[in-house]
Amino acid sequence: MKTYQIVLLPGDGVGPEVTAVARAAMASVAAICGFRLTFSEHAIGGASIDQYGAPLTPQALAACQASDAIFLGAVGGPKWDQAVSRPEAGLLALRKALQVYANLRPVSVHPALAGKSPLRAELVAGVDMLIVRELTGGIYFGARQKGQDYASDECAYNRAEIERVAHIAFQQARLRRGKLTSIDKANVLETSRLWRSVVSEMGAKTYPDIALDHIYVDAAAMHLLRDPASFDVIVTENMFGDILSDEASMLPGSIGLLGSASLGDKRPGVFEPIHGSAPDIAGQDKANPFGAIESAAQLFESGLGEIEAARRLRAAINAMHEAGEWTADLGGSLNCSKAGTRLLQHLERMRVYLKR
Repeated sequence: MKTYQIVLLPGDGVGPEVTAVARAAMASVAAICGFRLTFSEHAIGGASIDQYGAPLTPQALAACQASDAIFLGAVGGPKWDQAVSRPEAGLLALRKALQVYANLRPVSVHPALAGKSPLRAELVAGVDMLIVRELTGGIYFGARQKGQDYASDECAYNRAEIERVAHIAFQQARLRRGKLTSIDKANVLETSRLWRSVVSEMGAKTYPDIALDHIYVDAAAMHLLRDPASFDVIVTENMFGDILSDEASMLPGSIGLLGSASLGDKRPGVFEPIHGSAPDIAGQDKANPFGAIESAAQLFESGLGEIEAARRLRAAINAMHEAGEWTADLGGSLNCSKAGTRLLQHLERMRVYLKR
């Protein structure tokens, strides 16, 4: 039986709660599909600071590097705001060490959730986009200076960094509706001018079959609210992608619904819900686990190539949406653990019906 090594990094806040649900879901669907997962668990972020004095230990990093895929819950919280090294530094170090330079965040609106969106239902009907965010460059990884009355953060990109993430975005567009929107601030920033030039060149020379357009980041933020269904694949730099994908996460009605995949040129990838640690509800069994389950589906699909397992997880999520089985953030009555239990029941119920 094929066996995969999965590292779990539950992290902080609600991270351990949603990770527990995702672990159970992954184990269940693996058994249904005929392969095996072995799990090992390690601390990251604030939990690692508390235990080991650092947000990511060499031991945890080595386990991640030796794995087939990594599932991460969440990092951060006000408890560590004054820490010498913040919890987020562990996540950034992990991304850099693994060279997972492309973050894929799919955003779609299930018909049953259209009424949950803060936008009118007719605006979000048909929303199905993929945001590809460059993840290991830009201002988050640039040189920094800090004085008593002055601070600076450098944003830098080179051609190779732009090309590799743009290749992934173009290829994803080929698998979808054939449209790619590149987002920048080329009217102001030199890095954005290079970004636009490189992406335009790639579109003309290598991907002439893809409809490519460019939008300034401020206009893109507006279009995400005015006409979100017009987007297919979006590619953008690190900070813009961070902000825009969080904005887009509210289109289905809750940031708790969305997962993400952070990928490089080889395994392992890092798979995590985008909702953050939500310290205000941590330990209360109130978190929405759907984003974690979607991240598990991406782990199977993009991380392991187990397409059938991903399909089954998403079918179970959709069945819950159609049945109105939701957590409180979507107006439902389920808590985190009960939502996980219901998902396992749907997986078992669909065992026969989803056979090829």
